[in-house]
Amino acid sequence: MKGTLFRYVVRTYLQFAVGILAAVLSIFLVVDFVDRARQYTGEGWVWNVLVLYANKALVATQQLGPVALLLAAGTSISSLRKRGEVTAMQSLTFGPNALYLPVALCVAVACVGLIAFDEWVVVDAARRVEEITTQRFNRWGDWGVYHTPKQWFRKGDHIFYLRAGNAQEGFENVAILTVTPEFRLGRRLDAQSMRPVEGTRWQLSGVVERSFTKDGQSQVRQVAEAEYDLGVTPYTFRLRPGRPEQMRIPVLREQIRVRGEVGRDTRQFSLVLYNRFSHPLASLPAALLAVGLALRPGRKGHLTVAIVEGLLISVTMWGLMVVTRTLALSERMAPAVAAWLPVVLLSVAAALLWLRGEGFLRSRQRLLPPLGRG
Repeated sequence: MKGTLFRYVVRTYLQFAVGILAAVLSIFLVVDFVDRARQYTGEGWVWNVLVLYANKALVATQQLGPVALLLAAGTSISSLRKRGEVTAMQSLTFGPNALYLPVALCVAVACVGLIAFDEWVVVDAARRVEEITTQRFNRWGDWGVYHTPKQWFRKGDHIFYLRAGNAQEGFENVAILTVTPEFRLGRRLDAQSMRPVEGTRWQLSGVVERSFTKDGQSQVRQVAEAEYDLGVTPYTFRLRPGRPEQMRIPVLREQIRVRGEVGRDTRQFSLVLYNRFSHPLASLPAALLAVGLALRPGRKGHLTVAIVEGLLISVTMWGLMVVTRTLALSERMAPAVAAWLPVVLLSVAAALLWLRGEGFLRSRQRLLPPLGRG
């Protein structure tokens, strides 16, 4: 009996989840196309648009998936309640957990699937969306912010200005500034090329070395070739251009380490790494919160009310994510805290609602004896 009921609730929930995701995804793609239709011109634009929106559908599935899981939780329970099936379950001594557990299992599996889907599918799809938008429809936006090669680096007391090249083959036309603990310029190296030798040693050619003393004097010498220990390895300069959202987890971790070594900001990369897990997982407590609202006493099984409640939870979840992201990028909150705080708050709200439904949380009036009694 329990197995049959469990499978029935799972089937009902999955039907609502798939239907809501398809509806929300269709609305999003249609609205997006109507809003940008004038941008799509040129030879072969029809095929390019089809490829573009096929990839946008993949990206939007990952973004809208948590919302669909949340809305499906409230609407499926409201549907069961509207048909009198929740009352029938209660008459057979089935408690709220008979509804909580199937929904929680479905959402948990979906969350894991969304994380894997983001890692192996959405990352490449988002990159293709940007490539088609920039190269075929000439819409660049903030492309240059993420794809312009990085030239300035700092490691210890060395500041590097690398105008061209890469970490594997070396760099061309470089300037290396050495500063003192008082942040005064102590030495400047200008070289035509800079090649890795071994460890932290580099071969510089066409070198002009300037040394500066505290009293303002300077000395200049020119060297055809020389080796210098610059305190950095080629790995230090392995900065990859591109948006952090379009990088897989191993690459994100590598970029966080590398950028931290050369004194570049890592907050956005750390936040994206944590959000890769926290964003899908936020749908689990949000869905359980929607189930609790749908099961509260005196609640009627209106699907409209369930959708409105789900949308309110979605807006709250989105608002928390926006606020915490802003605080993290402005150095007012750690990226890990910013990513997981919405999940924690939603979990607390869902747990309190479940405890109240189970009768563990009672009002103060019920705990006190009636007036007039000893």
